[in-house]
Amino acid sequence: MTVSRDRARRHTRYFLSWARAAAPVHLGADVDMTRVEEHRAAGRAAGRRYSVVSYLLHAAGRVVARHPEARAMARGVLWPRTAPLPDVAAKLALDRRTEGGERVVLTAVLPRIAVATHTEIQDLVDLCRESDPHDLPGAAAVRLLNQLPPPVGQLAFRLGVRSPGTRAQRLGTFAVSSLGHRAVDVFHSYGGTALTFCAGRVSDRAVVRGGRIVAAPVMRLGLTFDHRVLDGAAAADVLDGVVKRLEGWHGDLSGTRDEPRDGAGIRPTRAGDRPRGPLGAGP
Repeated sequence: MTVSRDRARRHTRYFLSWARAAAPVHLGADVDMTRVEEHRAAGRAAGRRYSVVSYLLHAAGRVVARHPEARAMARGVLWPRTAPLPDVAAKLALDRRTEGGERVVLTAVLPRIAVATHTEIQDLVDLCRESDPHDLPGAAAVRLLNQLPPPVGQLAFRLGVRSPGTRAQRLGTFAVSSLGHRAVDVFHSYGGTALTFCAGRVSDRAVVRGGRIVAAPVMRLGLTFDHRVLDGAAAADVLDGVVKRLEGWHGDLSGTRDEPRDGAGIRPTRAGDRPRGPLGAGP
């Protein structure tokens, strides 16, 4: 079991070794999730479940798309510089188990996240969580890395994320990780991208509205940014934009390409909602 588990986590160790070159800095903000929770409740009443992660992916994708300085990667040692990344793709971290029962972290890259509708994003999140780990995009490459001798696997990983095109394909433009299903209020991680969003649990906290203290569902959102790629003011602008989008969530879901909606702003569930094509295919 020890040997099997060690092999199953080799790709994580290769990533951690490579990630030591980064310069992570951490920010955080409290997000009033009242409107998001109201929308989730309306969704449940209409027969549709929406996870908190889908709202974060939707909001972050649209904000990152408006900040080209955040859609980049650091390159070079003797001649440090940044290189732009194509498209806006999100890397979603998943807690999964292998065939042998080992608990490992796997990832899936969701492309075109800045133009995908909220419903499409939730469909992809559901597919990632419910699919066989072998069917996740990039799963074959992870298995190969874990089977290679460690020195070879380490080199293969570094070569695989060296260019902007392959970096965006394998690690995304930004990363999202959530521990909100546990009693975790705040945490910070680094996903190998210029920006990594870290979502804690949503719990009732005291907030001030109109001079009065009331209870509201609040999520503590962490943001880790790579200081080699962008500065704190730019990262703070991104975090502020994501917070405002989540707190200002409304039923018509700006950017949903005129999907039909009921009175609560929920697109009616219908047969065929779940994508049938390969995971990661464009909408």
